[in-house]
Amino acid sequence: MVRSSVLGYPRIGADREWKKALEAFWSGKLEETAFHTQLQEIRLDHLRKQQEKGIDFIPVNDFSYYDHILDTAAMFGMIPQRFPYEGGVVPLSVYYGIARGTKDAAASEMTKWFNTNYHYIVPELAGASPILTENKPLAAYREAKEKLGIEGKPVIVGPLTFLKLSKGYSISELDVWLERLLPLYVRILQELAAEGVQWVQMDEPILVMKLSAADVQRLNNIYETFAASVPNLNIMLQTYFESVEHYSDIVALPIQGIGLDFVHGLSGNMQSIKALGFPADKILGAGVIDGRGIWKASLRGKLKLLDELVELVTPERLIVQSSCSLLHVPVTTEIETKLTSELKNSLAFADEKLDEIVFLTKALSSGSAGILAELDKCDRTIQDLQQSGERNRIGIQQAVAALSVQQPKRSRPFAERYSVQQAKWQLPLFPTTTIGSFPQSAEVRKARQLWRKGEWNNEQYADFIREQIDIWIKLQEEIGLDVLVHGEFERTDMVEFFGEKLAGFAFTQNGWVQSYGSRCVKPPIIFGDVAFTEQMTVEETKYAQSRTQRPVKGMLTGPITIMNWSFVREDIPREQIAYQLAYALRQEVVALEQAGIGMIQVDEPAVREGLPLKEDEQADYLAWAVKAFRIATCTVQETTQIHTHMCYCEFHDMIDSIEAMDADVISIETSRSHGELIHSFELNTYKLGIGLGVYDIHSPRIPSVEEMTGMIERALRVLNAKLFWINPDCGLKTRGLEETVASLRNMVVATKIARAKHVATV
Repeated sequence: MVRSSVLGYPRIGADREWKKALEAFWSGKLEETAFHTQLQEIRLDHLRKQQEKGIDFIPVNDFSYYDHILDTAAMFGMIPQRFPYEGGVVPLSVYYGIARGTKDAAASEMTKWFNTNYHYIVPELAGASPILTENKPLAAYREAKEKLGIEGKPVIVGPLTFLKLSKGYSISELDVWLERLLPLYVRILQELAAEGVQWVQMDEPILVMKLSAADVQRLNNIYETFAASVPNLNIMLQTYFESVEHYSDIVALPIQGIGLDFVHGLSGNMQSIKALGFPADKILGAGVIDGRGIWKASLRGKLKLLDELVELVTPERLIVQSSCSLLHVPVTTEIETKLTSELKNSLAFADEKLDEIVFLTKALSSGSAGILAELDKCDRTIQDLQQSGERNRIGIQQAVAALSVQQPKRSRPFAERYSVQQAKWQLPLFPTTTIGSFPQSAEVRKARQLWRKGEWNNEQYADFIREQIDIWIKLQEEIGLDVLVHGEFERTDMVEFFGEKLAGFAFTQNGWVQSYGSRCVKPPIIFGDVAFTEQMTVEETKYAQSRTQRPVKGMLTGPITIMNWSFVREDIPREQIAYQLAYALRQEVVALEQAGIGMIQVDEPAVREGLPLKEDEQADYLAWAVKAFRIATCTVQETTQIHTHMCYCEFHDMIDSIEAMDADVISIETSRSHGELIHSFELNTYKLGIGLGVYDIHSPRIPSVEEMTGMIERALRVLNAKLFWINPDCGLKTRGLEETVASLRNMVVATKIARAKHVATV
C-alpha cells in the first residue's frame, strides 16, 4: 500500500504566532517558561493538523526556535568561543546570541540554504569540542507520541551535510571532525531505536551537489557505521532541491529508504532510476509535490509520474511526499479573501499541499476511476489562468522578445565614466553612504496602516513621508555622510513595494514565509506578464534631493531580486520573467534620470540565490541575470552613476559576473562573514567602484570605531583606494533610531581616520 509523508512543516504559524512569540521574548515581554509553553502549543498544532489531514509519516524535530542548523550545532555543543558557555543544554541567551549577536560578541555568519530564500546560521567548528548536550529528536518524538499519539518521524541533519555547511576547519580536517561527530550521531540513533522509533529522516541535501571520491567514501563510512550500530532502525536518507550525484553509490548504501526530488530534480533522478534501477530492498520517497512553489499541482500529471515510478518500484515500497520541507511556502490559502477566484484556485500553500499528497496517495492506491471529476476540475483551474489576459500581454511579450536578442551596454566604459562622474560629483576619498532604508519606527508603521485603511488620504500620508524624509536628510548631513538616501519610509518591503506598482503581480494577506530568524516576508506572486504602469519612486526621491545640496540616490530593487524573492509563474522560463522585470525597471530608471537624479541604486541582493545547484547550469543563469541588470540600467548617461547592492550570500565564486554587471559602484556584505569575502579580492582584481559593508546591521549592537577601522584597512590592502566606498552591510529598516545614528557616526569617524592615513598615498 502506498503511503504519504512530508519532509517538514512551516514553523511560523498561519498568523505568524511563532514570530510574535520570539520577538516578545527578545523584548522581555514574555518570560522564558511562558515562551516555551507558547512554542509547544504552536508545534503541537502543526502536528495535529498533519495528523488530521491523514499524513502517514509526520516529521518531528523539524520545528525550531530559530534555525535547524543552529539547533544541530547547539545539540552538539558547538558554541563559538566568543560566547559564554560552560557545557550542558545551551541556554537561550547563548543560542540567540549566536544568531543575533550580543553587546560583546558578533553574531555567527548567516547564509542562504542552498538555492532557496531561507538563510541559516553557519556553524563554527574552530575550537569546539563536540558533545551531545541533548537528544532533541528524541524529545520531539516523545512529545508527539505522548501529547497526540503520533508515531513521528524524527528529522536530523545528516553528518556530511552538517560538516559541509560549517566553517572553521580546513578540508584536511574533515575526516577528523567526522570521527568526532559520528559517535554522537550514533548515540542519538541508538536512543531513538531504544524508544521504539520506526523511521528516521536523515537529511543529506548536500548529495545533490558535486561530490569528490573522498566524499563518497565518507558517505559510505557514515551509513555503514549507522547500519552496524542501529541495525533495526529504518533510515530514510533524504535529498532535495535537485537530482542526486553519484546515484549508484547512494542507492547501494546500507539504508532502508531514499528520498528523491521529482520536481526540481525530476529529469536527473528519473533518468538515473530508469537507467540504473532502484533497489528492491529499499523504500522510495517520491517528492512529487513541490515544497518550494505555491502553484496547484497538475494532479493528472503527478499521477502519470507516479504511475511511471510504480512500474519501477512496487506500490508498497513507494511513499508520496513533498519534494522538500514545506518551510518555504506559506501556511494556507484559506484566509486569503482578496485574491481573484481565478488566482486563488490556482494556489496551493502548505496545508493544500498536504491535501494534494493525501489525494495522490489514495488515488494511487484505489485507481483513478473515482477521482476523474477532481482531476478535470484541477485541469480547468490551471487552464483558466493560462488563458487569462494577465498572461497574454502581447505588447510586452514582443518588446521583451526584441530586447532578449540584444546585448545591452553603457555608452562608455567604466574608466571613462569614472572620470566624468568624479568631475561632476567631486566626492572625497572613501565616500560614505548607506544602502537605502532607515528605521521604520512604530510611528511610520502606524501611518502606513492609517493610510491603507483609508483613515488618512493620499495627501496626509505624503505629508507624513515628506516629514520623515526631512528628518533623515538633516540627520545624514549632521552625521557627515557624503551620498544620501531618502530613507524608503513609504515602502513596506523592497520587493512588495515595486510589485504593487507593476502589472502582473498579486499579493496575499497572510502569505508569509520565514527568511531568517523571526524575519518573515510575504513574497509577491508574479502570475502574469509584468508591465510598467506608473512612476514608482520619483516623487519621494526628487523631494529628498530638493532638501539637500549633496547627491541623493534613487533606490530600486533589481529584476533578479524581485524575481527570486517572489513566487513566480511556471509556464514560461525564468529568464523571460527577468527580462520583463528589467524592461519595466528600465522605464523607472529613465524617469529618475529625467527628474534630475544622478545616482541610481538598483539592488540585487538575491542574484546568487537563483544560482542553479548544478555547475553546468550556472554560467547560463549568470549570463542572463547580468543581462537583465544591464537591460534595466544601460540607457543612462555616462555622468549618471549606477550603484547596486548585494548581501546574504557568498559571492567569492561569481566576482567576474558581478563585474560584468558594469555598475559604477557595488556595495556588498562582508562584516557578517568576518571579512572572508575580502580574500576573494586578494585573488581577483576588481576594477569598478566598491563598498564592503563595514558593520553588520542584522545584529542589535553598535560596532566600535576600531572594529570598522580594522575592516576598512583589511579591504584597502586588496582594493583600489580611489574606487573604495564605505557603507553598512545592508539597509537599516529593522534597526532603532539611536543605534543607527550611533553606528553611522562611528562609521564616519572610522572613515576620517582612514582618509587621514591614506590621502597622501592616493
